[in-house]
Amino acid sequence: MATLRDTPELCSGEAHSQWGLIRCLHGEVHPAVFFVIQGSTFSLCSGRCTLVCMAKRVYLFQGTNLVVPVDMKDGEVLGGLDPETLRGDFGEPEYYGVPPILHSDAAGMLPGFLLPPDRPVPPAWRTFPVLGAALSSGPAGPPGTAAGGNLSAAAGRLLRIYHVLQWRKDSAYCGSCGGANEDSPVELARLCPRCGRIEYPRISPAVITLVQNDDGQALLAHNIKFKPKLYSLIAGFTEAGECLEATVVREVKEEVNLDVDTIRYVTSQSWPFPNSLMVGFAARYKGGQLKCDGTEIVDAQWFTRESVLGGTPELPGPGSVSRYIIDRWLTGGP
Repeated sequence: MATLRDTPELCSGEAHSQWGLIRCLHGEVHPAVFFVIQGSTFSLCSGRCTLVCMAKRVYLFQGTNLVVPVDMKDGEVLGGLDPETLRGDFGEPEYYGVPPILHSDAAGMLPGFLLPPDRPVPPAWRTFPVLGAALSSGPAGPPGTAAGGNLSAAAGRLLRIYHVLQWRKDSAYCGSCGGANEDSPVELARLCPRCGRIEYPRISPAVITLVQNDDGQALLAHNIKFKPKLYSLIAGFTEAGECLEATVVREVKEEVNLDVDTIRYVTSQSWPFPNSLMVGFAARYKGGQLKCDGTEIVDAQWFTRESVLGGTPELPGPGSVSRYIIDRWLTGGP
């Protein structure tokens, strides 16, 4: 006979699953299958609570913000929330979290909730930008553990959860036949039971490039969307049928009328706003007269290391891939 659990027992062993009963967030009892990975538990139950999260820590998102208690310190935001803190003020938020992918997803469970954008945030809660939490996460971990650039592994996990949650919300229905999608049981994908179409998380590659001339100066540009005095690198999305290096050549030509060569990969960074993968490059100025397109780039100049180290111009904040590439150039990198 199945045992009734208000909270499944936690297990630190290997991933496994078992059947039982659970009292869900609505107070109802349902048969459920418990998935246990890395000390946290999810239950996939047969009642109207299609997925009940029993992870030790979760994230609550609304738009591009995290929703956190008013008394939570900024430095604690990246650590997530105790799931119990959500029940009093939110009940059961609209949930698009990813069930444990036991065989394919090395990252394990992705414990997150999405609060509808039109739902008021209770007085005891506040919002904190997802990007702010990621960029303030401290130094990066070993290679392969971070989101890229100089973001930490914890920031990478936060951005991954945010990216996947947004994708699952936007992929509720099949793009071919309009049927309701389901989660694939074997991989991080959406599966249409009507026509069999499989949809994977959407990732839109974009390049970001530091152009350097023969005098060692770097080209920094002011985008019309930037705040005053802020300068960064040339960036743009890769088009269909285009390799990344071709995107570098095209974007630099389109935005500042310069030709480049000697294109070298530097780093990459997840940027799920909404679904980008930023791929960083360094390139050499080949020729052309500097001329801004006036649409995206309204000013661009060649800057020496001495000028930038002296505070001119203002640079993107630490943690961003653009700042990582600029700092690499400042310390003598290409």
